[in-house]
Amino acid sequence: MRTGLTKQEKTTDIWFDEKDPTIHIRTHNTALKKRLLAYSRRYPAICQQTDADPETGCMEFDIEKGRFSFRLTAPYSEERREAARQYARENNAVDKLT
Repeated sequence: MRTGLTKQEKTTDIWFDEKDPTIHIRTHNTALKKRLLAYSRRYPAICQQTDADPETGCMEFDIEKGRFSFRLTAPYSEERREAARQYARENNAVDKLT
């Protein structure tokens, strides 16, 4: 979608405070918008779309605290990376198609 915004201007804002039981999300990110929209349609009591701007492609949602999370992952060690490479080489599906 052409919006006239630069990638730097296409932000995702997530804000909440300790008092309010909801998290407010404002995003231009297409994948996140699709996930939140699907979730809001499936669970309307927990997540609601509150605004949409068709000109910029921005959408806003309110979601119940505890339903939205961040996942922090530790970086892979070199040993783990090598094990993953080896597994991929040994289980390459392309070689099995012929």
